[in-house]
Formats: sequence, C-alpha cells, structure tokens
Amino acid sequence: MITRRHFLAGAGLLPFVRLARAAPQRVVIVGGGWGGLAAARHLRALAPGLEVVLIDRQPAFHSFALSNRWLVGHGDVAIESHDYAALARRFGYQFRQASVAAIDRERRVVVAGGQALAYDWLVLSPGIRENWAAWQVDDAATVAELRRRHSGAMVAGADLAGLKQRLANFKRGDLLMTIPPAPYRCPPAPYERAMLIAWWLKTQKISGKLVVIDPNPIMPAFRSILLDRFKDQITYLDHAKVRQIDPARRTVSTEIDDIRFDEAMLCPPQQAADLLWQAKLIRPEEGGQPSGWAAQGAADFRSPADPRVFIIGDAAGLVSPLFGYYPKTGQVAHRMGFSVARQIAEQATGTAYPPVLPESVCHVTSSVDPLENTRIETSYRLRGDGFLLQTVKQTRDPNPAGEDVAWAEAMYKDFLRP
Repeated sequence: MITRRHFLAGAGLLPFVRLARAAPQRVVIVGGGWGGLAAARHLRALAPGLEVVLIDRQPAFHSFALSNRWLVGHGDVAIESHDYAALARRFGYQFRQASVAAIDRERRVVVAGGQALAYDWLVLSPGIRENWAAWQVDDAATVAELRRRHSGAMVAGADLAGLKQRLANFKRGDLLMTIPPAPYRCPPAPYERAMLIAWWLKTQKISGKLVVIDPNPIMPAFRSILLDRFKDQITYLDHAKVRQIDPARRTVSTEIDDIRFDEAMLCPPQQAADLLWQAKLIRPEEGGQPSGWAAQGAADFRSPADPRVFIIGDAAGLVSPLFGYYPKTGQVAHRMGFSVARQIAEQATGTAYPPVLPESVCHVTSSVDPLENTRIETSYRLRGDGFLLQTVKQTRDPNPAGEDVAWAEAMYKDFLRP
C-alpha cells in the first residue's frame, strides 16, 4: 500500500516539508475568493509574525457582485478584477498560483504545484463544484465541452466574460437557464439574472424567449415580475428538475418533457469543491451517504475532524437543523474569513478577540422599469444554549440611489483596496 509518506518521498518532497517546519508558524489559505482574501488580509494585520500563504489556481480575483447588471449592460457597473500577486504585495502575504492536488492532514501538508507546503493552520475556502453526474454526464471531456459552450458562470468569476459574449451573440430562439436545487451560490442571483435578461430581450427587441427550469419555489420578490410582467419573454417552469442532458441534440429532459434550446446557461446541482472530498472533510448524512457539503462548526468553522483546519465560504455545510445552511454569499464568506483570522491570531499571539458570526446583505435589482431594488439582510445570534438563530429581513426600495454599488465598494475596501 502506498502511503502519503511514500508519495511525498517518491516525489522528493519530504526534505521541503522538514525545512518548512523550521520556519515561522504558517497559515496556508486555499482559495482566493471573498473568504480567503479576507482571512489573508486580516491575519497579516492581527498576527504579523505569522507566515501567510494564499493559493489559488487562477492568477486573478473576479467578483460576482453586480455581475448580472453588467451582463446585460444595465447601468454603469464594472466587474472587479485584481491580480492576486499584486494583492499579496499590498497586504504582505504570499501568493502561489497552483492547483492543490492533495491535503495530508496527518502531516499537515498541502501538495500544490508539485511542491509540498507545511502548515500550522489550514484555511480551506475552495468554493464549489458542479455535479454534472446528476444530469447523467460523467466523462470529463463532455463536462469540459458543456462548460465551454453553455456555462452558467456560477463557479468562477472568470467565466462571466464568456457568458456576456454569448448573450451578445444571441439573436433569436430559446435561451435556456437552469437554477440549481438549494443550497447553491448566492440564492437571489438567478432570479435577478432572469429578470434582467427578460428586460434585455424586450428592450433590445430580440425575437427569443428565456426558458427557466427551477427546482425550487420561486423567490417571492420576483414572482409577479417573472410570471406576469415578462410573460411574453419568459417560460417559467418551477418545481421542475433536470434529469438528463443531450448535448448533441441540445435538449434537457425533465420529469415532464424534453426541452430543446438554442443557447443555454447551464447550472447543475452544486457541491463543495473536489479538494474537500479528497481530504475527507465532507459531512455525512444519516445513513452515511455524503451530504455534498463540508462538515464544520457553525460558529468557529473548524473541522470536527481536525482542529487546525477551518472551512469557510460556499463549501460550508449544515449549521442548523432549523434553517440549514448559511446563505452562500460573498459577505458571509468574508465574515467567516475575518472570524477565522481572529481565532488563529488569538492562538498565535495570545490576544483575545470577541467571537464573530456571519452576516449578509444582498442588494438585488427586482425591477428595471420602474427601477426597484430589494435589500435582503441576514443576521445570526447564539442563544444561551448555543443554538444558532437566523433573522432575515427583506426591504423593498422603490427609489434606489446606488446603495448596491456603495455596499460593494465598502466591502472591497476591506480586502482589495489599499
């Protein structure tokens, strides 16, 4: 049997691990989204004696915030893109562009880019993967082709530019949009996107129709506008589940019918990223089957399998039997990263910091003409018995004045701006 030690020795990596152990205490952060970037930036501020290394397979960060408006050219908005190496220089941490091949928790080693990197604490913020197997697609070549031709751009912000170009090229026919079953990244985003695309089809006089397949109950703030106001632009199939896709025929099959499309934004069911499966950090359901999402504490985000491993961001799993999951939003991930930075800094420096729970504010455009936004605020508190409570407040704003842009800018100042 080949053990992890044999693997490292065979790859010539054990000497590197031993040398790394003589270095200052090190935090390795995998994933440069909102959570990973927040953790890196605050760790450098709170515990400057620690070595902080951020690893991401991409060279640059691309934000999803305001991207739906950007896709259809509504308003003067732009996608935030930042070079990771420049961000690392700005805040004083290290950046390595690499894919993480494995995690050896026993030896506290991350294998990335052909090298082994030892850690004292590990922060995992690898995001999501799409479960194409749920649609009867299980070979890598077909998945890659579907993502290239019909990605819904929900996994990586870098995919947004390709989706924008595909929409610009769409002139007629059926434009299919699938919504993943909950939980998925940014709960209101698909509904905002559907509304904005319907508005775009209408105002640009494009002789096409948006076909939405949604396995979930429709978000109440969008029900009237999607089902009534844009009924000529949208065919909405709620509580419908994609069972299979035929890429050659450009057809998806549901329980009821086969639906053909000319262009598509395909978003299969989502799960925690591959790395968490490799590291055996996925939460089991009753009966032992994997839940698809990570196991971590609801308030401290530590893995129950390893107290030196934290799991944050969209990959995080169940936190409450009452409401299930934290919403998979950028601000929740950011708050998790900030919380973990404080916990690690407390262990490293001995300075006590009050605990921090997630919170989230989402500004979604719920109507274009007339312009209307909906603000969704989600907050949490712990009862005396440790039970986690969630409060969600939705506020309709019939006279928005750029509050969504101001919110995004305030967030970016924390982990992107000088």
